[in-house]
Amino acid sequence: MTDYSDLIQPDKGQAARTIHLVDKQSYDGWLKGRSARERAALAAAAYKPDGYAHAILPGDDPESWSVVTAVAKVDSLSAWCLAKLAAVLPEGRYRLAEGQPGKALFGWMSGQYRFDRYRPKAEPRAPRVLLTSDVGTVAPMVAEMRAVALVRDMVNTPAADMGPAAIEKEAERIAKAHGGKLTVTKGEALEQGYPMIHAVGRAAAKHHAPRLIEIVWGKDAHPRVALVGKGISFDSGGLDIKPASGMRLMKKDMGGAAHALALAELVMAAGLPVRLHCLVAAAENAISSDAFRPGDVLTSRLGLTVEIGNTDAEGRLVLADALTKAGENNPELIVDFATLTGAARVALGPDLPPLYANDDALADAMLAAGTDRDDPLWRMPLWDGYADLLETDIADLGNAGSSPFAGSITAALFLKRFIPDGVAWAHLDTFAWRPAARPGRPKGGAALGLRASWAMLRARYDRRGKAEQS
Repeated sequence: MTDYSDLIQPDKGQAARTIHLVDKQSYDGWLKGRSARERAALAAAAYKPDGYAHAILPGDDPESWSVVTAVAKVDSLSAWCLAKLAAVLPEGRYRLAEGQPGKALFGWMSGQYRFDRYRPKAEPRAPRVLLTSDVGTVAPMVAEMRAVALVRDMVNTPAADMGPAAIEKEAERIAKAHGGKLTVTKGEALEQGYPMIHAVGRAAAKHHAPRLIEIVWGKDAHPRVALVGKGISFDSGGLDIKPASGMRLMKKDMGGAAHALALAELVMAAGLPVRLHCLVAAAENAISSDAFRPGDVLTSRLGLTVEIGNTDAEGRLVLADALTKAGENNPELIVDFATLTGAARVALGPDLPPLYANDDALADAMLAAGTDRDDPLWRMPLWDGYADLLETDIADLGNAGSSPFAGSITAALFLKRFIPDGVAWAHLDTFAWRPAARPGRPKGGAALGLRASWAMLRARYDRRGKAEQS
């Protein structure tokens, strides 16, 4: 397993190779200042300052080479601009020729992520180390990378090894590491207290039995914040079974749980002054003679009755019970993460999670944080005009819209019914997966919206040092 603290280190004048950053505007001027040998090497390589393009610059001896790489803007580095270098350069230490890497530290670490759990003979990769004089950024960036790696690792792990019990084990590790209190509700207590979580998961084998996993941490006097995650460890679709193509990636349907747990660990490790309540509704949506059925009516923890129009719309059911529990403790903020709808992907594709929020200030803060962290979100409307699509003839509401239109919006409107009045709430319909690799963003499990949410929470609650600045 990669120790990300080995990949970025404080610059104390150690020997290191130099990385020159150029963009299309600065390249010609920079080139004039290079040696004849370097210019000849660049000409021979037909180097152009296009995105991620890099070249080795020869020095006076074989060991004194340096690197040039193209970025979009030299004076405004993105999180990903050095990620490709981190993946392809030889092992060793590097520093920028000018300035500090800033956000690019994250991409440097992310470019060296590997998921080797099922390749025990894979040779470990020697680290590529980036130096920075901005020592205050090292620990926070390492913490973010560890959180992202946790999401990737959990989502990449097959369902046989990442069932509800394994999700619980990860929550237990996090709680023990940071002094949180872990509570797990399952069996008869789950059936009585969280009937929709139980109904969704009751068809699974005993060793994948459903459960509600909770971590409570922090002082009672601090603002209460709830993080909620959908933890469907595998989604067959239930009796409304998915086709094979739709089931292939359903190990990732616990991606919301991975996001919630990773964010909870960031909160606890940083000592953010909040009263944290992390809730994960963990279940496998399996098929057996005991599976819940289309046409069934379930009674939620809140007391609302829900007619099942489609057993493949199960994520909103387990979230509804978890959101109800979160609301019972009077939080001032609830953030939930869920791989909830295919309609979200149709609307915004795999890279851009829809953000739903019942509070404009919260939505603006989330969007701004996403832009700042290169973890973008896109706000979608909680359009009450579509609420009638959830109406049924025999229950308070249905779990599936009566129309194929606006599927992501109607799912968010379903969840909204379980949010208490006056509580700020944000819902991220994240994909938790990248279908194709990009620098620093490997194919497979992905943390989409995690860093944006963490930046929002820090801006909202971390007042340490701000009194001195004002």
